[in-house]
Amino acid sequence: MRVIVTGGAGFIGSALVRHLVLEKGYDVLNVDALTYAGYLPSLKAVEGKPNYRFVQADICDREAMQQAIAGFRPDRIMHLAAESHVDRSITGAVDFIQTNVIGTFTLLEAARDYWAGLDQAGKAAFRFLHVSTDEVYGSLGDEGLFTEETPYDPSSPYSASKASSDHLAKAWERTYGLPVVVSNCSNNYGPYHFPEKLIPLTILNALAGERLPVYGKGDNVRDWLYVEDHARALDLIAEQGRVGETYNVGGRNERRNIDVVRRICSVLDQLVPGNRPRDELIEFVTDRPGHDARYAIDATKLENELGWQARENFDTGIEKTVQWYLDNEWWWRPLRERYAGERLGLLKSAKA
Repeated sequence: MRVIVTGGAGFIGSALVRHLVLEKGYDVLNVDALTYAGYLPSLKAVEGKPNYRFVQADICDREAMQQAIAGFRPDRIMHLAAESHVDRSITGAVDFIQTNVIGTFTLLEAARDYWAGLDQAGKAAFRFLHVSTDEVYGSLGDEGLFTEETPYDPSSPYSASKASSDHLAKAWERTYGLPVVVSNCSNNYGPYHFPEKLIPLTILNALAGERLPVYGKGDNVRDWLYVEDHARALDLIAEQGRVGETYNVGGRNERRNIDVVRRICSVLDQLVPGNRPRDELIEFVTDRPGHDARYAIDATKLENELGWQARENFDTGIEKTVQWYLDNEWWWRPLRERYAGERLGLLKSAKA
């Protein structure tokens, strides 16, 4: 099996690459532009493996995408390359439109050209997996779950750009017959997570004795999915998912943000006792604009149709995650020096 993974130096992408190379033994070409969140040390475990290759290229570069695809001749393209941080999208939306919308369009066109040149057996076997987010569905109230039929209702520039890319992927299947499958996942966490996101930021700030910023009152609810469970799901969806279908991937682990932060503090207090409880470092800060109240994924279709099950619940996953950060300062220390946890997503003043 020959697989191109776009965005394979990112958080979820690197987990997928490690899974495909080390667990499945597939030949993998990782295509990544190495923007700020692309980090090659996340792929240390596959460096030098005969079934792994890396190409630094931007998915917006049509010629580079065509060359990568034609040269590697993949059986699958698993498209994860994206700008993914809501806070950054608030003040820098243009990067999200360029990468998530224009980049996805460019990659779809390059994939379509390649697929059109395959023989009938090759065309039938080929798959293009477009990996997306539950944020395209908007915000839930206190009850209910996102299903594959939930109408799109994005709230941020990030989620709007991902919704756009989802629609493009589906349209390329319906219009051109390109064998596309789409996945939408809940919030991921685990090893190798860039330290601007809630869980790694909380772990590293708490270790350093620095403040732990929590938006609003911390009541926003997210469904948490361990990244290695997600990588297994993506492999399964690409292998067995029905063309033209969407599969939601969720961990069935809903938690309020404040409870996530407190749980991390509790685990750290047990593993690395400090002078005082780390939850005393919690500081509630002004909420970000358009902050969705609750996300929760119904993964029944994936579980029943393809037989996937998450192996980690939140408690086991967060303990593994905290321990990983304690054991792998070599990985996060250089990133911490680049991004020290400053607040992102603040709107600029309307005054001249």
